[in-house]
Amino acid sequence: MRINIIKVSSLLITVVIVTIMTGLHYLKQQAEKPLSIDEPFLLTINKGQFSNSILKQLQQQSLVDDTLGLKVMLKVMPELAKVKAGTYELIPGMNGIDVFQLIASGKEKQFALTLVEGLRWQDWKQQITHHPYIHVGEDFNDNIQAFTQDIEGQSLEGWLMPDTYHFVAGTKAFTIVKWAYNEMRKELDLQWQNRYQNLPYATPYEALIMASIIEKETAKAQERSRISGVFVNRLRLNMRLQTDPTVIYGIKDFDGDIRRKDLRQATPYNTYLIKGLTPTPIAMPSKLAIHAALNPLATDELYFVSKGDGSHHFSQTLQEHNRAVRQYQLKR
Repeated sequence: MRINIIKVSSLLITVVIVTIMTGLHYLKQQAEKPLSIDEPFLLTINKGQFSNSILKQLQQQSLVDDTLGLKVMLKVMPELAKVKAGTYELIPGMNGIDVFQLIASGKEKQFALTLVEGLRWQDWKQQITHHPYIHVGEDFNDNIQAFTQDIEGQSLEGWLMPDTYHFVAGTKAFTIVKWAYNEMRKELDLQWQNRYQNLPYATPYEALIMASIIEKETAKAQERSRISGVFVNRLRLNMRLQTDPTVIYGIKDFDGDIRRKDLRQATPYNTYLIKGLTPTPIAMPSKLAIHAALNPLATDELYFVSKGDGSHHFSQTLQEHNRAVRQYQLKR
């Protein structure tokens, strides 16, 4: 009789164990079911959210059908419940356990913002402040205004380095501006130390202004140092730079078509009327444009004119330049 009781008890224990193991296996299978997504999905976890709230969020967003398996797995693996706030990228093939492993790791989605050379501060400001994952606080404009009081030109024009910047969701717009400024400051200081001697620039800022003009004058890398050489020659001879991009910069609401009357319009940026450099840069120059400004080609050329294909014809004399203008501009 006692033996039978022991046998029955052993059988019951075995059944219970098998039932528990089967149940755990089923729940584990549920937790490991792939998410209901067929393309990358951004999941934002707010500060103060706990695992139960996240489980509810996953279900409400139709990422998982049932959360019971995940609840059990979070009890079995409590380290996964130590979630970190942020925005995370979920990709097809991930399951619920993968989601919590990602959230616990704190490896947030890295966003990228490419700021292109040759554009102006107002263009970059638009791009930065309208990015959906960049935070623009109410104090952004005040911070910019205070920041520019302490830099040369009291303007951000030219002072931000063209590059691709990576950041996590919620990064402040002013933070990205400071990143770009610091990169430009560092690059300009480095190149200034390695510049050609006897250039007609009193400060690195003047070189930055020249670099911005070079950036707007040509998109052809091989022409940058040659154009720089022309401008340097003109500065040394106290000749006006006479460059259209500076005129355009000084025109409010420029419509894309420069006219003769624009060349006669008096603005601080009209280098057909003023001598020397403009008060500020006219765009964000690239590293290559800065290098060209500080390492001009040694040349006797004083003029250049667009050929209409992105390249330029260079001339040493006004007579030759006028012929080139007739050939490439007036016949068009």
